[in-house]
Amino acid sequence: MKTTPLAPDRAQIHLVNNQTEAHPFCFVCSGSNPMGLALRYEPQPDGGVSAKFLGHSALEGYSGLLHGGVIAAMLDGAMTNCLFARGVRGLTAELKVRYHQSVAASEEVFLQAWLEDDAHGLYQLRAELKQGDTVKASATGKFMKQHE
Repeated sequence: MKTTPLAPDRAQIHLVNNQTEAHPFCFVCSGSNPMGLALRYEPQPDGGVSAKFLGHSALEGYSGLLHGGVIAAMLDGAMTNCLFARGVRGLTAELKVRYHQSVAASEEVFLQAWLEDDAHGLYQLRAELKQGDTVKASATGKFMKQHE
């Protein structure tokens, strides 16, 4: 059962509130972490989220290429923030990343994530990282609803 997306203004409020309360020092999405990526995810009309990011040499694995762990973190973060925009705090239960092509560290990347299914507190999401029009990495994830 796939849930209906929230109105963009409500999704933005949920996104910011959840980031602030649940991820105040997150490596991926918090601007408060001086060592972090500070990605700014934006809700999309289809219920997903997207973000742009320009890497740099400090995030390299192989020379000139974005480290695979950084790519995985950004994809995981995109899916987490997709849930945040729906008012859900979810913990990663499973993350599968597929690297299609190498990602240049110094070129802008575009991330997007969207919900594919939810049932009984388990959410299934998908995310992509693109450079230009080419999908360079993709991920699927299962997230458990966080109980407070």
